[in-house]
Amino acid sequence: MAGEKGLSAHLGGHLRENGMLVALVAIVAFFTVILQFQAQPVNFLKAQNITNVFLQNGHVIILALGMLLVIVAGHIDLSVGSVAAFTGAVSAWLTVSMGLPFWLVIPLTLIVGGLIGAMQGYWIAYWRIPSFIVTLAGMMVFRGATMWLLGGQNIGPFPREFQAMSNGFIPDLTGIGRPHGLTLILVALAVGLLVWSGLRSRRSDAAFGVTPEPMGFFVGRLVILAAAITFVGYQLASFRGLPNVMVVLVLLTLIYAFFTENTVTGRRIYALGGNEKAARLSGIRTERLVFLTFVNMGALAALAGMIVTARLNSATPKAGTGFELDAIASVFIGGASMAGGSGKIVGVVVGALIMGVMNMGMSILGIGIDYQQMIKGLVLLVAVIFDVYNKSK
Repeated sequence: MAGEKGLSAHLGGHLRENGMLVALVAIVAFFTVILQFQAQPVNFLKAQNITNVFLQNGHVIILALGMLLVIVAGHIDLSVGSVAAFTGAVSAWLTVSMGLPFWLVIPLTLIVGGLIGAMQGYWIAYWRIPSFIVTLAGMMVFRGATMWLLGGQNIGPFPREFQAMSNGFIPDLTGIGRPHGLTLILVALAVGLLVWSGLRSRRSDAAFGVTPEPMGFFVGRLVILAAAITFVGYQLASFRGLPNVMVVLVLLTLIYAFFTENTVTGRRIYALGGNEKAARLSGIRTERLVFLTFVNMGALAALAGMIVTARLNSATPKAGTGFELDAIASVFIGGASMAGGSGKIVGVVVGALIMGVMNMGMSILGIGIDYQQMIKGLVLLVAVIFDVYNKSK
């Protein structure tokens, strides 16, 4: 009985994050089953589809990582789609028109994105102008700037080195061939890291007197996650290996998860979003934190813009349309609070994957873009209602 109470208490205390993981598994299972009943059955979990989820939605995850910090700090950024389009156009201009090498274009474009974020963050942090207004203005300004820079035309194509940032795959240094040997090794290391971090976290909780999650739930969760990582990794290894985009996403997720959970600055951003007045009275330089979150958002928008531009092999005036909505939806679906002060990096990634899996599944089913938008809107509404209900309980 005690074990059952502990399990129910843990599930109740982690209702949102557990619910999102279950929702992702349920959505994948739904499309896997329903696509078998088509006139021409489709294997939804085949290697190419898994690869495409990351290739086509990598920019959303990148934007969502930055958007989480902005929302946790109690703000919003509506300009990320336009900034991504503008910085993508900048990278195209530098690469195609100026002839600069890709290894110089990438850092220069990131600097441009950071400067744009700094410009917007300055008015929000130090002049107290609402972020909604500043970034709405930025959305219009940089959309127009994109059209001006491109002259209303597409710029491309790009060298293979630049395209590889989005369309490339890591080489197999082991020489095994298929399945991709290096991918299998990295997957094995990822599973080992997952188990080690889980045990380490459990020991840390015990050392600080925090009641750990029930052992049965802990073991079951590890087994399910390890099985999922192994399956996805083997599927990718049997195709072309790990996409470069996926490597970037994993590294960014680990870096931002460590930053938000294990650094003083990361915890202060959460304190700022929870209660700005109390954070300021405790000595936290709230203006600087807000400024830095927007600088970070600008740099990540530039990275997302380059990845999309490289994938399309062309910079277009209409690129980035709706990116801000996908990023914001991913953050809220992933469990972030509308009031700021709460939300996890892993939850954001899960939220973005839910959006990506839904997009792919509905496209394979032949559902029109009009219905897709309505369904995604309803999913976002349900997620927010779930958040409000969970807090009221």
